[in-house]
Amino acid sequence: MNEVLKEQFLIDKLSDDQKSVIADMNTYINDSLAKQQHAVAIIQGAAGTGKSVVLMQLVRQYMTDKHYKTALVVNHPELYKAYQDMAKDFSGLNPRDIRRPTALINDAQKNNHKYDVIFVDEAHLLYSKSEPYAHYRGKNQLTDLIHLAKIVVVVYDFNQVFQSKMYWSQELLLDTIGTHPYQQFNMDFQYRMIASDAQVDWMDKLTAQKPIAPFPNNSHFEFEVFSTAGALYEKIKVKNKKFGLSRVVATSGFPRINGRHNVEMDSFSLPWDEWDPQRTHWAKRESSITQVGTIYTLQGFDLNYVGMIIGPSFGYDAKTDSMTIIPEKYSHKEIFKKRQDLQFTAEQYQEFIANVLNVLIKRGKYGLYITAYDDALRERLLTLQRDN
Repeated sequence: MNEVLKEQFLIDKLSDDQKSVIADMNTYINDSLAKQQHAVAIIQGAAGTGKSVVLMQLVRQYMTDKHYKTALVVNHPELYKAYQDMAKDFSGLNPRDIRRPTALINDAQKNNHKYDVIFVDEAHLLYSKSEPYAHYRGKNQLTDLIHLAKIVVVVYDFNQVFQSKMYWSQELLLDTIGTHPYQQFNMDFQYRMIASDAQVDWMDKLTAQKPIAPFPNNSHFEFEVFSTAGALYEKIKVKNKKFGLSRVVATSGFPRINGRHNVEMDSFSLPWDEWDPQRTHWAKRESSITQVGTIYTLQGFDLNYVGMIIGPSFGYDAKTDSMTIIPEKYSHKEIFKKRQDLQFTAEQYQEFIANVLNVLIKRGKYGLYITAYDDALRERLLTLQRDN
């Protein structure tokens, strides 16, 4: 098995908290299977809290046991590749049992397939509405999955919701589950980053448009603000050469220049990440050092170091001393698509954009380097760094 994937998803030494969650979930799964009912188990936690680690321990346990009819579902194309990679080295696990949700639902409904357990990673990426363009014509993918299985195990992080077609909230999740029995398993300890609680809190406050404070210097987690994207990129290349898995990422909103839709700022100019049918996922490909990552290639993955370019849709308000979100400068229009069944407020659209940034700045295990396209925001961050 690829060592990078094994280190992220199949760690050998679990924490006491993880062992406790797995034990409690085993009890609930087995009770639900014995009762022959459509039940739901919810693993809920923020980015980096080890949700996928717990899920993969359960996947390894149940999906290699031929007594159960099982499937692993993920709606993220890069994560799907990663799980397909791992399946090749799972004794007793058939890669064909790892599916995208639309494919599994359409196939199961057509052929009347039923499951004992369906595992869903990144369940906040399930469609919560019909999406005919993607060949999904149901009303809600979680509802369909619940009807197909005795128990569905789902991983949710509501702070990783940033598209209307994949909109989820605690209220919508519980409404979708309806009268079916469910149990929630909360995870709140940070496993990905070596950052302190205070440093993670700084990231959350930044993206929540709260007053900006100096970055706490109370752990071995590396943090630095750069005056130029070019200098940030040079730092990331050094880290990548020494440690690997170091990438530049950015949020949407960069203008087209001379027909190019690159991320361009000062001396920096690189293309966005590109979908590629090859099996090796974007985060692991060495060629990715010459591209700029987004949530579409990095959600769910660990990096060692992240170079974060905060795009034009984020500014600075001197009166509140906070970063601000400027939705009209956010160029990825999927976020703003309307729905007939739900109405979104301006504040919710801002939350979607904030969630994108929050996900990206928490990808790095050992360090975060940032700069900002907006001059005032960048200068404020630099000033705080100089005065710290």
